[in-house]
Amino acid sequence: MIAGAAAADGAQDLELLARIAAGNEQALAEFYRRHQARVYHFVQQRLDNAADAAEVLNAVMLEVWRGAQTYQGRARVSTWLLGIAHHKSIDLLRKRGRREADPLDFDLGDDRPDPGPAAVSGAQDSRQVRICLEQLPDAQRQVVYLTFFEDLPYPDIARILEIPEGTVKTRMFHARKSLARCLEGQGARL
Repeated sequence: MIAGAAAADGAQDLELLARIAAGNEQALAEFYRRHQARVYHFVQQRLDNAADAAEVLNAVMLEVWRGAQTYQGRARVSTWLLGIAHHKSIDLLRKRGRREADPLDFDLGDDRPDPGPAAVSGAQDSRQVRICLEQLPDAQRQVVYLTFFEDLPYPDIARILEIPEGTVKTRMFHARKSLARCLEGQGARL
């Protein structure tokens, strides 16, 4: 049932993009209503500023208006849209003179044990989790957000962030490890 709903949503997004590419403003308004919250929250998480997030949201939707015909179907519409949002966020950070912190990543492979799911899932206080998430480096926080809040698979996250899938996995590995340490340090019940 859920897969059918997702397919219907995908078909509706494709139909809206086709109408937007033909210059239909009502289709853009519907597309905006469907995706504004998702894009805003993704950007807000990255920029930590409501005004900047609103500015980027508008820039993303303008890009959709101007470039709907460039969508080639290689990824889901939501992946394509969040990729645009990622680029617009970076553009704003550069324009404002902020640097994007991106620590070195090393691919640790898939056969490593998962150190932190028990800590994250076992933490009863969501406030503690939020505090720990805020302490993660931006690159790790983005991967966690896209994985758990956007429910995206690693290949889609790699496309959005334009990084290898192994780097996504590495960032998630380090994020989980850091979250586990942070939650344990705060006395979260595991």
